[in-house]
Amino acid sequence: MKFTAKDVARRCNTSTAAVSRAFRPESSVAPDVRSRILETAREMGYAPPQLRRSGPRRIRALSLVVGDITNPFYPAILDRFATEISNQGRDMAVHSVPPGQTVDSVMPQVFRMRTDAVVVTSANLSSRLARECKLRGIPVVLFNRVQADATISAVCTDNYNGGRMVAEHLANRGSQTIAFIGGIRDTSTHLERRRGFRDALNDRGMKVAYEGAGQYDYGVSRAFADLLFRDPKRPDGVFCANDITAIAAIDSAKEAGLVPGRDVAIIGFDDVPMAAWASYKLTTVRQKTNQMVRNTLDLIEETVLDPDAQGSVRMVRGELILRESG
Repeated sequence: MKFTAKDVARRCNTSTAAVSRAFRPESSVAPDVRSRILETAREMGYAPPQLRRSGPRRIRALSLVVGDITNPFYPAILDRFATEISNQGRDMAVHSVPPGQTVDSVMPQVFRMRTDAVVVTSANLSSRLARECKLRGIPVVLFNRVQADATISAVCTDNYNGGRMVAEHLANRGSQTIAFIGGIRDTSTHLERRRGFRDALNDRGMKVAYEGAGQYDYGVSRAFADLLFRDPKRPDGVFCANDITAIAAIDSAKEAGLVPGRDVAIIGFDDVPMAAWASYKLTTVRQKTNQMVRNTLDLIEETVLDPDAQGSVRMVRGELILRESG
């Protein structure tokens, strides 16, 4: 019988990431835990793939591929990754996908740099690219996105339940005429936040009165919000698929003579730094980015440990942060 890292982790009552770290002397693992893992692995006849081939392999350099660097959420994410990766003694390179292009356009750069792992944020990963990375032995993890391809690992917020939280909050505060300003229609973030929002409203016998796509862009979102707040039957509750969209809606509401939080509840998603600014005081769903980044790096370690394993999706529950806008 061929044992895997998961078998060792189960026997030791620990994670596969801890098993991975136990085989790397430079990794931080409690001495008793390392000893127990290595002894158990020896008894089971298990060795990680990198040791079975050509000696220990270490993740030294990671590439982050970013598709929406203008969204304040992602510079904050890059800072978090940079801190974690630096603390691990590794190097990080950032590759920005040009507007209108796919993530495939920057992957030749990634391959030329001989990176050891790739994290793709705010951009869809093609199946062809995933296969090429697998052939090269490069682990890939999607961040803040999921795809139908079961071989691609991903870490994201539980967007569906985030949407439900917002709907329940608006219903509880008495909103009757509700609008949804979405993002990019074919992305998992838009689809799941919208689905959770609409499902929770349906459970209460309520409907979305107005809906539009803000493209996660301030200008597009502002144009749609201007139409909403000029309508005589304007909404008294608005869920925006991200904070930039919500900030555009707040600016639009103020220009229309409305007071956010009193005349209309406006709620976002992400909790970017601007959300707490005194001019916005935005109620929003906070993504727990520290935990998401740690989960991403753990998934990379587990993929290195067991490259034949199927993809894994890890979801982190968001938190509704109440401020004055809603």
